[in-house]
Parts: sequence; structure tokens; C-alpha cells
Amino acid sequence: MAERTVPYGDFNYLVKFDGNELFGGFSEVSGLGMEIGVAQYRTGNEAENHPRKIPGMTTVSDITLRRGIISSADLWTWLDDTRRTGPVAKKNISITLQDEAHNDVQTWSLTGVFPMRYNGPSLNARGGSEVAIEELVLACESFTIE
Repeated sequence: MAERTVPYGDFNYLVKFDGNELFGGFSEVSGLGMEIGVAQYRTGNEAENHPRKIPGMTTVSDITLRRGIISSADLWTWLDDTRRTGPVAKKNISITLQDEAHNDVQTWSLTGVFPMRYNGPSLNARGGSEVAIEELVLACESFTIE
């Protein structure tokens, strides 16, 4: 098979909770990222006057999901479970990028995920052409790329 030289589009993806459970189609996923902190260290007898840099604590960015409001209470149920039970409500989430033929290309597997913020839609009686969008911000302990 020939190697692909054209980047994949950012519009074909699936968001799954705890394996196969879909929470409805999200129109946007943002914030996938990780940062490795740097610790600086220098011994007193170093010949050169500069510190060594050592990889430190790794932190995962908060993930933001946006979708049009649908007739489903699934996000509210998860928010409420997190508020009531704390760590018990953590989930594992996978975000899978797909190619034009809907074949899986790359998956970000997030672990220890829980909702940390919910933003409801901005409502405006003037319009009529906008979709009511809800936003869920997730805290994530770690992720891997498959």
C-alpha cells in the first residue's frame, strides 16, 4: 500500500465513552495536549556554568467537547454522578480520527476522565439560524496515542 502524503481532514472522528458508549455527536473536540515539565539541576563542581535539564512532571491539558443540544440527559447524568460520587464517576474516553472512507487512522485514549465544567448555550430570540451548543470541559489524568 502506498504511503499517504496528504494530511487527514479534521472532520471525521468518533468520541466514545467507556469503550462503545457514544454520548451523541460532538461538533468540536479541542485541547488534546500534554506538557512535560522541566526540572533544572546543577552540581556545584560542574565545569560549565549551565544547568542540566531533566524531564519532570507530565500534565495533560483539559479537553473541551462541544455539541448541539439534543434530547438526552447523558451529560447531565455524568456531571451529577461526578458531583455526588467523586472519583467513582471517572470514565475512559477514546477519540478516533477517521479517513474519508471512515477507517480508523489514530486514536487518543484518555484515562481518568471526569467533567470539570459545563457551559450551556447562549440563547438569542433575534436569530433562528443558530444551533444551541453545549460545552463540556473534561479533566484527564493521562492519554496515549494508538
